[in-house]
Amino acid sequence: MKTLVILPAFLPVEDIKKTVNQIMPGIEIRTDMDFEKDDAEVVVITTFTQFGKNEIDKFPNLKFLQVSSTGYNNVDVKYLKSRNIILSNIPRANKDAVAEHVLAMVLAFLKNLIFFDKEIRSGNWPILTDSTELNGKIFGIIGMGAIGIKLVQRLIPFGPGIIYYDVKRLPAEDEELYGLIYMELDDVIRSSDILSIHLPLTEGTLNLFDDKHFSMMKDNAIFINTSRGEIMDENALVKAIKTKNIFAGIDVYSKEPPDFSSELFKLDNVIFSPHIAGVTIESQQRFLQETIGNLIKYTQGLEPLYQIKGEHQ
Repeated sequence: MKTLVILPAFLPVEDIKKTVNQIMPGIEIRTDMDFEKDDAEVVVITTFTQFGKNEIDKFPNLKFLQVSSTGYNNVDVKYLKSRNIILSNIPRANKDAVAEHVLAMVLAFLKNLIFFDKEIRSGNWPILTDSTELNGKIFGIIGMGAIGIKLVQRLIPFGPGIIYYDVKRLPAEDEELYGLIYMELDDVIRSSDILSIHLPLTEGTLNLFDDKHFSMMKDNAIFINTSRGEIMDENALVKAIKTKNIFAGIDVYSKEPPDFSSELFKLDNVIFSPHIAGVTIESQQRFLQETIGNLIKYTQGLEPLYQIKGEHQ
C-alpha cells in the first residue's frame, strides 16, 4: 500500500522524514505536487496544501486522505466523498497552543506591550499608563468546543467573568464547574470586553462578523480571531477599529498570505500573526504522532480515527 506525504517546504521536512521512516519505512515524502499521476492509495497533507478536484484526480487509486491539521477547508470534501475516499483530520493536537495564543494576544493589549516597546525603542520613557487587568473583565467566547474549554481553563486564574455562546449548550454541570454563563450570540457580543472566536467555517458562520455584529461590540473592546478568516468581514472590522476603537488580534485571513495593501495592515490597534496560533513545537509533535498512529491503523485494516462526515471546518 503506497503512502505519499506532501508537506509545505517551510516545515523541518528532513527531521520529519527521519521520524516517519523509523516507524513506517518506505513512505515517500515530498514538498510539491509537480506530477500528473501517482498510484498512492494513502495521501497525507496539511492545511497548507490545496486538495481540490484537480489534485484529487492525480490519485486514481486514492482510498484514504489524512489531513494532518485541524482544518480541512483546503479539501474538496464533496468530491472526495463522491469517490468514496475516507477523510480524517487531527482535531485536538493544537488546542492548548491556540488557547495560549489567544491569552498572549489579550494580555499584550491589556498591558499595552506594543506601545511600550515602540516608545522604548524610540528612546522615550513613558511614565503614565492606561494598562488594565484581566480580573473583572467580561470575556466572551463564541464557540465552546475543545479550544474554548482549554481557553476557559487558562482564564479562570485571572478572574474574568466568562460568558459564551455555542449552537450546542454545555451541560449544566460543566457550566457550574467552570463558572460559565450561557447567553445568546448577540448578548455575548454586546456584553463582552474581550471576545474570542472559535467557530468552524460553515455557510452559517461565513461573514458572521459583519457591520451588524461589529457595531454591537463595546467601544474599546478586544476582538480575537484564531479560527477562520472568512468568519469576519475584513472591511467591517476595519470600520469597527476606526469608529469604535476596537482592538483586534488576527491570526487568520480569508486569503493566505493576505493582501498586505489592505487598510487593515495600516491600523495601530491590531496584532497580527501568520496563522500560527496552533503551531508550537509541542503541537507539531502531537500532530505527527497522531498522524502516524492513524496511518498505522488504516494500513492494518482498522478504521482510522477522526473521520470527517461533513463538508467544512
